[in-house]
Amino acid sequence: MLIFLDTANLEIIRKAKTSGVVDGITTNPTHVSKEIKTTKDFHELIREICEIVDGPVSAEVVSTDAEGMMKEARELAAVHRHVVVKIPTTPEGIRATSQLTREGIRTNLTLIFSPAQAIFVAKAGATFASPFIGRLDGLGQDGMELVRQIRTIYRNYGFATKLLVASIRHPMHVVEAALAGAEAVTMPSEIFHMLFNHPMTDLGLERFLKDWSKLQS
Repeated sequence: MLIFLDTANLEIIRKAKTSGVVDGITTNPTHVSKEIKTTKDFHELIREICEIVDGPVSAEVVSTDAEGMMKEARELAAVHRHVVVKIPTTPEGIRATSQLTREGIRTNLTLIFSPAQAIFVAKAGATFASPFIGRLDGLGQDGMELVRQIRTIYRNYGFATKLLVASIRHPMHVVEAALAGAEAVTMPSEIFHMLFNHPMTDLGLERFLKDWSKLQS
């Protein structure tokens, strides 16, 4: 399973890369707006991220019409070979994705909340489909059930679109996504670091080191 970080912060990305387990990055306009300084524009920030991480970097369009989305997508795709263009799952977004697929531009369709939307995303040839499970959980629905439904549909028809589980709220979301067969997950850095930890690991290490120190005395 591919592990992506959901951030546009260069310091966080550089630090996480040293773990050797980060496969890519997803960004969105909210993340980018927090990071851009007066000396850096959107494309420059995305290029820097792409040069840090050797894998897919999702950069999102902000247009709401297909023509605008396609124009932005072509510009973003030209920034770096790692760029995957993030597009909202709307009728205009699906139309733009169908054309971008024909042009060989990779896409990540975001804000998916139903299996029906996921079908259209795959039919349009998107590289990644991103269901937002945490937001569904927040509405009292089962976000992971959506992941399982999409995974079944994609397997039934041999769709090449990869399932990228987004809106991760806690470590169990990552485990459940893996059990459901998702090809990728994207998460905030806080969740990423939580995945490394377990109290029994800490206790076990403490015991081993204590026993070893007795040999040195």
